[in-house]
Amino acid sequence: MEGERPSPPPPPQLHGVIIISLPPPDDPSKGKTITAFTFSDDSPPPPPLPVPSVEVRHSRSRHGRRYFLSRRRVAVFALGAAFLLFSLWICLFSESPLQMVNGTQEENDTEEKRSFLFQLYPKSGRRSLRELGDVKLGSFGARHFVGSWKMRSSRRTETTDSSAIFPIGGNLFPDGQYYTTIFVGSSPRPYFLDVDTGSDLTWIQCDAPCTSCAKGPHPLYKPNRGNIVLPSNSFCMEVQRNQNYHYCDSCEQCDYEIEYADHSSSMGVLARDDMHIIDANGEKAKFSFTFGCAYDQQGQLLASPAKTDGILGLSSSKVSLPSQLESQGIISNVIGHCIKREAKGGGYMFLGDDYVPQWGVTWVPRQSGLTNFYISKASKINYGGKQISGQKGNAVPVIFDTGSSYTYFPDEAYGKLTAYLQSMSNNFIQDVSDLTMPICLRADFPIRSFKDVKQFFEPLTLQFEKKWWTMSKSFTIQPEGYLVISDKGNVCLGVLNGTEVHDGSTVILGDISLRGKLVVYDNTQQKIGWVQSECAKPQKSTGFAFFV
Repeated sequence: MEGERPSPPPPPQLHGVIIISLPPPDDPSKGKTITAFTFSDDSPPPPPLPVPSVEVRHSRSRHGRRYFLSRRRVAVFALGAAFLLFSLWICLFSESPLQMVNGTQEENDTEEKRSFLFQLYPKSGRRSLRELGDVKLGSFGARHFVGSWKMRSSRRTETTDSSAIFPIGGNLFPDGQYYTTIFVGSSPRPYFLDVDTGSDLTWIQCDAPCTSCAKGPHPLYKPNRGNIVLPSNSFCMEVQRNQNYHYCDSCEQCDYEIEYADHSSSMGVLARDDMHIIDANGEKAKFSFTFGCAYDQQGQLLASPAKTDGILGLSSSKVSLPSQLESQGIISNVIGHCIKREAKGGGYMFLGDDYVPQWGVTWVPRQSGLTNFYISKASKINYGGKQISGQKGNAVPVIFDTGSSYTYFPDEAYGKLTAYLQSMSNNFIQDVSDLTMPICLRADFPIRSFKDVKQFFEPLTLQFEKKWWTMSKSFTIQPEGYLVISDKGNVCLGVLNGTEVHDGSTVILGDISLRGKLVVYDNTQQKIGWVQSECAKPQKSTGFAFFV
């Protein structure tokens, strides 16, 4: 303002400092050092605000930013392409997503189902293999029997809304059978039954009275009059449907007879009683169960002492055990078994779908038809790289049958396989004195185990038919899955000629070739699956393993 004295000029400010350092007197060679500092007249600026990490990227050059985004886009694109290819592969070559979708939908639509687990046991004793090479593929006879306690047996399986695991006992050699234990009666009593996927009806040797029974491990089942099934029962009609029976309104029992492929037979009447098992959660379960009260056995079923009390029918028939359990809402109609590869045998069996793996299972469609067997079709059979099945385009039926001790090949495939084995003259010659099996080879070196001879034999491979662009699916049988070591130390072929038990046009996969695999029969989705397994301990299936 006018009249006011002007403010004095600001005092001089220090703008810089120069420091000169002279060399020490005793060492002038080091020279002198000059250091300069400058200062600003302005007040110091405020400290900069922290910059977000994203701003650091913005400070890069335009070229560097474009390079970063390009790499990111490439990575995202590569990841998306990989996921797309993986999804395409799953859709074409795997059924797991569909199984999960179906399984989730079923869980939402129905109550929670249970599972039952059965142990499989090996049997002791020494019998020749030829005595045990039985085939339990059975069919109902066509004769009609009259009189008290006459019956005819069938083999079937059913499932309900639960799952169970059964231990499996037995062995391939020397007994040729695998069995599990069930408990029957109002006062439960144990019975050992052969596990048989090729049989419809479960039957137990029965004192009705018994006219021809083997001496088994347990006392005969003794029914009461109230246990006998009448002809009007739906299971009786199912059993007698293929036996040329005429409905008898005045009859007081339901007769049946089963004739097996090995020419043995069982005759009896249908009975109903309680079965007691423990589910996968350890809870006891009791349900009504229709089975055969078998009072007349013939053929190998009459051999004494018998290691079992009867047969556990596990086919897809309506009278089989799994099907009966399914009809009562106890389990899903799914059966699985896992037999150990070791000589001592054993393993487990389950009813229900709790123990079906979500991943790794090879599935093939089950052929529907007039029989209740578990049948699929193979396009060819190979021994190593050599094809031994018929001409191209001729599919071969394949039956999965735990009731058969050994595997049976069609006549042509069997002939080619034995020819290849007999031509191994460098290390093996046929020993006709060894009657263990039709083909036994003696080596020019001592044989202690399969490890000594495995390298001389090729695997057998059943190539199953493929659909559309899906990959072909194979069932591989390693040498220990079709060879046995006899008491003489010879290598014997555990594959037999199918003409001995049927028309010779079908493969029957018996116990010898089913060992070391978890095999699943899904009657709800009409398919058969398998996966390699040690068969030591069953594992409950989990969810979608890829994302979980």
